[in-house]
Amino acid sequence: MAGGGGGPGAGPVAQGLKEALVETLTGILCPVQAVRAAAEEQVKVLEVTEVKQHGKNKLYSPSCAVFGMEKLAKTKRRSYRNLVCASTILLREIETRNGRVATYDTACPEEGLFTAADTSVCSEMLQLWRTGLLLEQVLGVNDLNSAGFLIGIYHNEFGVHLAELTVDPQGALAIRQLASVILKQYVETHWCSQSEKFRPPETTERAKVAIRELLPNGLRESISKVRSSVAYAVSAIAHWDWPEAWPELFNLLMEMLVSGDVNAVHGAMRVLTEFTREVTDIQMPLVAPVILPEMYKIFTMAEVYGIRTRSRAVEIFTTCAHMICNMEELEKGAAKVLIFPVVQQFTEAFVQALQMPDGPTSDSGFKMEVLKAVTALVKNYPKHMISSMQQILPIVWNTLTESAALYPCSPSPKKAPSFLSPGEVLGFENLVFSIFEFVHALLENNKFKSTVKKALPDLIYYILLYMQITEEQIKVWTANPQQFVEDEDDDTFSYTVRIAAQDLLLAVAADFQNESATALAAAATRHLQEAEQAKNSGAEHWWKIHEACMLALGSVKSIITDSVKNGRIHFDMHGFLTNVVLADLNLSVSPFLLGRALWAASRFTVAMSPELIQQFLQATVSGLHETQPPSVRISAVRAIWGYCDQLKISESTHVLQPFLPSILDGLIHLATQFSSEVLNLVMETLCIVCTVDPAFTASMENKICPFTIAIFLKYSNDPVVASLAQDIFKELAQIETCQGPMQMRLIPTLVSIMQAPADKIPAGLCATSIDILTTVVRNTKPPLSQLLICQAFPAVAQCSLNTDDNATMQNGGECLRAYVSVALEQIAQWHDDQGHNGLWYVMQVVSQLLDPRTSEFTAAFVGRLVSTLISKAGSELGENLDQILRAILSKMQQAETLSVMQSLIMVFAHLVHSQLEPLLEFLCSLPGPTGKPALEFVMAEWMSRQHLFYGQYEGKVSSVALCKLLQYGINTDDKRLQDIRVKGEEIFNMDEGIRTRSKSAKNPERWTNIPLLVKILKLIINELSNAMEANASRQTTADWSQDDSNDMWEDQEEDEDEDEGLAGQFLSDILSTNKYDEDYYEDDEEDDPDALKDPLYQIDLQAYLTDFLCQFAQQPCYAMFSDHLNDNEKRVLQAIGI
Repeated sequence: MAGGGGGPGAGPVAQGLKEALVETLTGILCPVQAVRAAAEEQVKVLEVTEVKQHGKNKLYSPSCAVFGMEKLAKTKRRSYRNLVCASTILLREIETRNGRVATYDTACPEEGLFTAADTSVCSEMLQLWRTGLLLEQVLGVNDLNSAGFLIGIYHNEFGVHLAELTVDPQGALAIRQLASVILKQYVETHWCSQSEKFRPPETTERAKVAIRELLPNGLRESISKVRSSVAYAVSAIAHWDWPEAWPELFNLLMEMLVSGDVNAVHGAMRVLTEFTREVTDIQMPLVAPVILPEMYKIFTMAEVYGIRTRSRAVEIFTTCAHMICNMEELEKGAAKVLIFPVVQQFTEAFVQALQMPDGPTSDSGFKMEVLKAVTALVKNYPKHMISSMQQILPIVWNTLTESAALYPCSPSPKKAPSFLSPGEVLGFENLVFSIFEFVHALLENNKFKSTVKKALPDLIYYILLYMQITEEQIKVWTANPQQFVEDEDDDTFSYTVRIAAQDLLLAVAADFQNESATALAAAATRHLQEAEQAKNSGAEHWWKIHEACMLALGSVKSIITDSVKNGRIHFDMHGFLTNVVLADLNLSVSPFLLGRALWAASRFTVAMSPELIQQFLQATVSGLHETQPPSVRISAVRAIWGYCDQLKISESTHVLQPFLPSILDGLIHLATQFSSEVLNLVMETLCIVCTVDPAFTASMENKICPFTIAIFLKYSNDPVVASLAQDIFKELAQIETCQGPMQMRLIPTLVSIMQAPADKIPAGLCATSIDILTTVVRNTKPPLSQLLICQAFPAVAQCSLNTDDNATMQNGGECLRAYVSVALEQIAQWHDDQGHNGLWYVMQVVSQLLDPRTSEFTAAFVGRLVSTLISKAGSELGENLDQILRAILSKMQQAETLSVMQSLIMVFAHLVHSQLEPLLEFLCSLPGPTGKPALEFVMAEWMSRQHLFYGQYEGKVSSVALCKLLQYGINTDDKRLQDIRVKGEEIFNMDEGIRTRSKSAKNPERWTNIPLLVKILKLIINELSNAMEANASRQTTADWSQDDSNDMWEDQEEDEDEDEGLAGQFLSDILSTNKYDEDYYEDDEEDDPDALKDPLYQIDLQAYLTDFLCQFAQQPCYAMFSDHLNDNEKRVLQAIGI
């Protein structure tokens, strides 16, 4: 047997265990379902069964633990039922004596001795008994020689035996395949305790050694399924063990690649595909020079290696190309050494591969991988690709145009997609995705932008073809309206060719507004003319291109309407709306065409006459009727949202007024018939309808409010529905004539929920109700009603004090902040029966949120509440302020999460602005966790986290506070600040290489130790750098959106050779992560009125910090500070003239 049947503990016992495992695997393969199910459960038992070692170097099954190894020979033929009998007696005793173990001298009728020594053996016997009954019943096992081993395979042996069975060339094929599959699962779940999928026990080191010795043989296996499973297991092991514990693996794989054995090459390639993803920047210089030439050979030897193996060679090349590009950013010259020597030959081979017709040596999946590789080269190494683009572009273009003929928008596409394996589609769609990604890569690079620009007319023509609805989508959407809403939503998680084509259209429209408008108008006109010819010739699916043209024009309607208005394009917008959109509404060819026509019309109200708007509005209201197909009704809802949005912008909402009653009835009726995605869409539309005409909304409050309350209660566990209901209540609260009636309906409902026992209402309902109350309070002009002050306020206060639910406590704190912000005097005047006023209740809730015994997450927003309380109540707090600050210091010692710590530190940041000297005195009067003044503790925590703070408002508050602290420390020569030292910068050992988990544990982080005021200066410079980057990214975005931005690139192309690729990536990174990017935090900031009211929110942080640093640099002490600055910090200062 391969591997010699070895492994730890080999011998008669181990061999018996292995035979037992084979029996179990045979059971899994049994056609009888009951036998198969039982055996599958048995494998799970065997996989995790752990027993103790009795005696040195002896491993025993549970049966051995009970009977003793010396008795094993005697018990081979013992009736298995006697063992069950013993277990039953023992089990009964365990159950009756709560775990205490009794000794029975006659537990087994045929053997007079049986002693259970401890509770762990009892638990093993209990498992033994259950498993034994199962095996006896299902497999007919009644001989201890078989059953004992079956039950007792322990985890040291389990993985080793699986590996032996998998690589045994003499074994039965079915057993080998099954063993290989289970081995994959075993490695995933038991190999390393740090794995997300880990389940105890962890594989022992001896077993790991044995398995690592056995498995590489399986990579040469002739049976592909076994080979693939072994490759997966090797990859999974390598993830944890290479290179430290398995240094020889890479050499083994390379030997297989050059062996000439096709099976060995395939197996090694399967491993290397995963392996290269794990290679670090330290290892890549060793791996790339060896692996890339071999990948080239495999890729180009089409007559020797199959399509999938050659595809993997390309995938491995692509992975290496990306990694080497990332290395280049830190290690200049890495690309020149590692990849430039092979780029040209790979590129030439890629060009040839893309030209190959589909057949034995090429298919769409293969070309997809090649296109991914070409795209990676274009993105990462544009200069080296310029010379090849003249060859590549026509080939990619031909692939795009030829694939359009295969696009399955009709019932009989010319060619079905191919598949690599179940779930891994290699076919047509993924090839199209790759082509689109290639075009996106061209758009991202200045060198190739003009190429796309020149091709726009034809490119957009084909994009429209790919935006057509497929027959499969029609089938799915007709059967499932919820899916229709999800797939057609702007923020959908679905990804289809249709959606990818739409994304590409939006990308080229953003980059080339004028040219895209012209090209789209021409392409749409051409398609509509061709569709008319197809319609006249009796073609069934002519309408799909109509639908796609409407989708395209509606998606970029701004550039179309602006270009028509400015005379830059000649497109008959009125003719399109009347002869295409309105005309299609009178046809019954497809509900999806009708729906798209309704939606498209709502996008172009600015181009319509009043009479035309009336016609379309009437059609939209009719589309809501319950007799219409769901897709038409859903599209009508979308159209209503569009009309409300567009007509509000143009201040023409009076056009909608006659239709509002029918719209409202239609929306409410639709909402009662659907849930989930459709309901969300209806609620979102109802919300904007409420904003169109306040007088109408007030007159319909008796319909809107009860409906919204009912929906909120019915779908209280759906956070999206709850949020949309909250938005509707917000709109109603802002209409003064709605406030009274709405509060009379809503507030008693919310109060009853807050007062209900937690076990009587759905989880989360109370927290959501408090959230809604917060919205009502925030959007009601003071003075607040008696209902809000005398009923709602005490209810939310009591609810917050008497709950242990984190969300309820958090929302309760935010609600009380709203009360403090909007109506402090009113709640201060209100008193309960015991004479406590509202401010007292707020203090109690603050104390609870800061209680160290509660979860740290209760304090996630308490900083806002405390800061608002301090700013509003001021001197009224008295000694309560000291108590609050003491509680914050206590909570800070417990907190670990950044959001919680930031919330707490922000209280001190606010106090720096308003009460700096009293704050310093207070913090110096208290001891911190180490016995030193609390000021040192607060400063250390703040300084170590400032660079991680998020939020535009929080960034401004804390940054300006740092400036005030630094200036105060310098002006007053305050020893309390000057004597504090904090962490500076991390010290790296450049010889250490990449820091793995084990290295980090052995060598903890080391930091410099610098004065507090120096650290503050460094943080201020860092904040300025962030602000400058955010402003630069916004300016760049604004430049791109200018009408003449299209020409800007051509002027710069000759000058920009080196950095354009990085620039695009860098800016996108900033846009997505920078805390001073307004768009990123826009929604959060808009929702917080307290932040918007603070003058600090309005400051230009870049200008403020620049001015501060320029003044600070003029002070005599600056020279001492500048000695501590690193190169990056000096560069930032140089950028502002220091």
